[in-house]
Amino acid sequence: MNPPRTDARRHHDPDVRGFASDNYAGAHPEVLAALALANGGHQVAYGEDAYTENFQQVVRSHFGPTAEAFPVFNGTGANVVALQAVTDRWGAVICAESAHINVDEGGAPERVGGIKLLTVPTPDGKLTPELIDRQAYGWDDEHRAMPQVVSIAQATELGTVYTPDEIRAICEHAHAHGMKVHVDGSRLANAAATLNVPLRAFTNAVGVDLLSLGGTKNGALFGEAVVVLDPDGVRHMKHLRKLSMQLASKMRFVSVQLEALLARDLWLRNARHANEMAQRLAEGVRAVHGVEILHPVQANAVFARLPHEVSERLQKRFRFYFWDETAGDVRWMCAFDTTEDDVDTFVAALKEEMARQ
Repeated sequence: MNPPRTDARRHHDPDVRGFASDNYAGAHPEVLAALALANGGHQVAYGEDAYTENFQQVVRSHFGPTAEAFPVFNGTGANVVALQAVTDRWGAVICAESAHINVDEGGAPERVGGIKLLTVPTPDGKLTPELIDRQAYGWDDEHRAMPQVVSIAQATELGTVYTPDEIRAICEHAHAHGMKVHVDGSRLANAAATLNVPLRAFTNAVGVDLLSLGGTKNGALFGEAVVVLDPDGVRHMKHLRKLSMQLASKMRFVSVQLEALLARDLWLRNARHANEMAQRLAEGVRAVHGVEILHPVQANAVFARLPHEVSERLQKRFRFYFWDETAGDVRWMCAFDTTEDDVDTFVAALKEEMARQ
């Protein structure tokens, strides 16, 4: 019997793109070129390679001279490792009810990290000092998990973006209560593109202690990083990364991707394009009678409400997800490789399906 063929072959149509997630996109060609550049020969394992060393310099150019990056495999890993580094065994994290760490990480912060999440309902995914105070109490109450960290997402799970002043107010408020501030930055680049400011303007410059730096949604094949901005207040990161199974042996292949994104302007080009496509999509959707846009379109996401049966028919032509199926709410995401034709074709299909109602 002949063995099965194992040669690689294409199993999908590369011209088909949907609006389900920016995770659906492939890797940017410049990232793939960087991976090829890093390949070949031997480099020291577990982060003592030349690419990880150079990535540290790139990170400091964006986040200041005391910043230190710890590359990891994925976003959930980055968040869990980061939050463990600034909490005690009895500690808790205040976050928005809609936060990714609460809704979309399978309970990993609580079950793997052992961290209690104290959630707050928000109208737009954004915390404020007043909303934080709904959970910021009881530090001396042994019957309650102790609030030690405020975690915000930039951009949020609802596609909204904090201004630098809003994050500064959160940091000042949290620090006044002895709490640290963590930023889930899986779409940090999209927020910077919207605000048109450097990454430091709404992170280390306003008091953020540490962040999860996204790469996958911005054109990387895989890989994120925990960036420690306050080295005096964050403990044992390298041990926690290993303990949490986020230490890559061939770390050069994570670091070189993030270096390719951040060393020049690829991160910003990719984010700006994704945001622009979301704006184009929103403009087209606003012209469709019977479709309501639910939140300000400030990054690369469009949240909308439309008849459930229209969404179901449209999903047979394009991939996207329900956000709240009962209410008929959906989420449409744009990526660095979304084209104007993709958007215009989708809007035309949406108009067709709405006309059938």
